[in-house]
Amino acid sequence: ADETPAPPPSTEGDMLEPLSVKIYGFAMADAIYDFKRVDPNWEDTLRVTTIPTRSGAYGEDGNFTFGVRQSRMGISGDYGEDISFLLEAELFGVGGDEGQTTPRLRHAWATYKNLGAGQYWSNFMDIDIFPNTIDYWGPTGMAFYRNQQIRYSFPMGEDEFSISIEDPDTALTVGRFRDLELCDIPDAPPDCESIESTIGDLFQAHNDVPDFTARYRNNGDFGHFQVAGMLRKLGFERLDTGEKDHELGWGFNTSAGLRLFKQDMLKLQLAYGEGIGNYMNDGGLDIAPDSRNPPRANAEAVELVGISAYYDHYWNQRWSTSIGWSMTDLDKSDGMADFEFARGQIAQINLLHYPSPNVLMGTEFSWGEREDVNGNTGSDYRIQFSLKVNFDSGDLT
Repeated sequence: ADETPAPPPSTEGDMLEPLSVKIYGFAMADAIYDFKRVDPNWEDTLRVTTIPTRSGAYGEDGNFTFGVRQSRMGISGDYGEDISFLLEAELFGVGGDEGQTTPRLRHAWATYKNLGAGQYWSNFMDIDIFPNTIDYWGPTGMAFYRNQQIRYSFPMGEDEFSISIEDPDTALTVGRFRDLELCDIPDAPPDCESIESTIGDLFQAHNDVPDFTARYRNNGDFGHFQVAGMLRKLGFERLDTGEKDHELGWGFNTSAGLRLFKQDMLKLQLAYGEGIGNYMNDGGLDIAPDSRNPPRANAEAVELVGISAYYDHYWNQRWSTSIGWSMTDLDKSDGMADFEFARGQIAQINLLHYPSPNVLMGTEFSWGEREDVNGNTGSDYRIQFSLKVNFDSGDLT
């Protein structure tokens, strides 16, 4: 027998709008000369946290890289005005695929009227202040995170107000205790020898409450400004004893895109909070030990400030320049390890050319600096040339 569920009875006037679909994306090739060196898994981009603070850590200075990891493809569509979807991927591997040219999901997003769900830009960030640069990773101090979420947007004409609950993912470090043997601490359990573990193996994030965000955006002829806030429960647990605890994470993100001289845009952002590092573009850390003494150490939410300031200038219809600077600054916890990331900066300037509507080519100079908890610093600078060709199928209804 055919056990396929039958569709519900049709209701008079309840008809699905015609499907409108578009396939889009771009092929992009990057040629990069790095005057120094970064972690080889990240040589396709200048991610500040991958800059070594010890000379020669990744070999002698000077490295050439040719890559296509920025290439992207997506499909979007809608059924009338109430239903829409977006599915998008690129080739820049991260996480378990770090250093590989392999497909990676960017967006999987669906909306019905004012309700959206899936993976998309976090409600806490402002993607419209990302500068017109060609380096993949972008400003280190920008709030930038694609997250799984459910979002509701309240109709406000041209303006926007939205709230969301988002997937929590506490970025936790055990700092200087990472390699400390469990039996070496004063309050070690009697059977510690049978456990044979370091403290770093015993602690992990414990997330049982979603992150909550709220965002207001004002749009006008001047451009836009936006204010977003966040509350988080930063949970953690000890695997050997089952003990659990948490810290409160909170933060705000203010940003603006200001129109100047026709097409020109000034893009500004200031983010501040405690335990919001996971939502930042680079150097994210949420909680860390608050003491150098293992028996007395507890966790604390790490204070962070992120700043981004860029100016996109269009010389004419075929040439543009973007110039700017960004910084992430983490408060140094007493329990953080000396080699851990504490502060990062990046600055960029480019000259881009648009010989036809679907083609971009240009050259960009980038400089970055990393500072560790112990004060050690490392810097890097590079030149990148990129060619990008866009494609767009148009409406495939």
